[in-house]
Amino acid sequence: MSLDVRDIYAPKEPEAKRARLDDIASLNTATTDAKDILAALENDETLPEDEVAEIDENAVKKLAVQLDKKFKKNQEMRVKHASEPEKFMQSEIELNTAIQEMHSVATAPAFYAQLVELGFIDTVIQLLAHDNNDIVGATCFLLDELCDVEILNENDEEVAGFIDSLLKANLIETFVTQPLAKLDNDDKDEFEAINHVLSTIENILEFRPQASDICLKQGLFVELMNRATLKSVFDSNKLSASQLLAMILQTSEDAQVKLVEKKDGIDFILRALAQYKRNDPESADETEHMENLFDALCASLLRKENRLIFLKDEGNELMYLMLKEKKASREGALRVLSHVTAIPDGVENCNHFVEILGLRALFPLFMKTPTKNKKKDTTPTDHEEHVCSIIESLLYSCNAENRLRVLSKFTEKDYEKVERLVELFLAYSDRLRRFMNRLAKQYNLQEMDDEFISEERRSNGFYTLTKIALILVDVCVNANDGCRAHASNLFRMKTKEASIKAHLEPVLKEISDNLGEEAIEQKNRVEEFIQKITALEEQAK
Repeated sequence: MSLDVRDIYAPKEPEAKRARLDDIASLNTATTDAKDILAALENDETLPEDEVAEIDENAVKKLAVQLDKKFKKNQEMRVKHASEPEKFMQSEIELNTAIQEMHSVATAPAFYAQLVELGFIDTVIQLLAHDNNDIVGATCFLLDELCDVEILNENDEEVAGFIDSLLKANLIETFVTQPLAKLDNDDKDEFEAINHVLSTIENILEFRPQASDICLKQGLFVELMNRATLKSVFDSNKLSASQLLAMILQTSEDAQVKLVEKKDGIDFILRALAQYKRNDPESADETEHMENLFDALCASLLRKENRLIFLKDEGNELMYLMLKEKKASREGALRVLSHVTAIPDGVENCNHFVEILGLRALFPLFMKTPTKNKKKDTTPTDHEEHVCSIIESLLYSCNAENRLRVLSKFTEKDYEKVERLVELFLAYSDRLRRFMNRLAKQYNLQEMDDEFISEERRSNGFYTLTKIALILVDVCVNANDGCRAHASNLFRMKTKEASIKAHLEPVLKEISDNLGEEAIEQKNRVEEFIQKITALEEQAK
């Protein structure tokens, strides 16, 4: 027996002739029309008024005790009249009313600790397993409101114990084994209940990122993988599932392991993304879902072992096709490739990308930055960062044969790619210089934290500038002499300083200084570049 309680708290429509509450006892749930049951519920005079009295400690206690009492009464009536639903219908209505009245506590998070003391946590966990899916849905809605992200963030101390108690009571596991397992995503009201569950989990994860590990242990991760990646009609619950999947993979190394532990989760994500190879998402929400899948994939690739699985699953091939198709997925594909080729663990993927002729799709994107990106939060500078990061990784990690293929691209078409490198180097140098001038006008740089300045410089062009400098010096030192001569002429024309060393050395030295002992090979490579470009320019004098 399931009662639809959505209309109880929906905006009131003009009254029509409907069954009276007094007639509830005479309703036979086997033959009564659902509209009549809804009418009875809507006319329930015990429902809370629109205007709620100010909440204080006594009111919270009264509401919590009332909820527990109504729940126990309902359970008693259900056991006593298991085969006669009409005899426990009234207790169900009263229980629903008690749940609705609890919403007012969300306006007083200072009393959340009192809820824990009054046993509310145990009651709400049991309500999630109620036989009436509408009661379950009402409970999910209540939890979503109590765990609203603004309430949690603005009342950290007051709500911390409440959230921790929910987690300790196995809320996540209960969500997985009860509402997520038994509610029907194709039913409008149950769909909304699932949405409230996913929203509550997202709010808790934002407040307690370490709860990601609880999600792994209590079965949520697998549930999210299925909801986010298996073929089905796109809806907001699928969007929420992909968002949560990305959040967990970004905050938990254990999740990156579990992703491929029993099933190949990387293959699941790649298959889900494949639909966007030739077709753009149909809405802004679906675009966000696609980006969540890219976020999840990138997070999983932080683990070295997962990069090899990505290689085996032909992830490079899919990303290459996305680069060629010029659809909304292209920028996400660039981001994935910048992760999977990243130094120092991208050797296998770097070589494979070159071998599948990936340079044919990559270098046109290097030569021209798209002015309009279909992904709203991707900027042209993001595009340039990813492309330059990939090229620099290819030059660092590829074997001799494939590395030569990358270098030879810069000798084509009258050294147009060398010209592009110089153009980008000067543009990012100027961007960084202007940013530092603005920063110096606003603050006393000598009093500022070095780490803060470093991070600000990185996010304002320095990171991309380092990639450009490393590519340019590598090309000038190791490609043919024409590359170096062309770069020198361009620098002279644009800055009146022809020395490549004069332009690149300050950036290269800073790169070297920032590399620690764990990156000694990279450090030696940068210092060798400085020595070689110095020697070559000395010889040319």
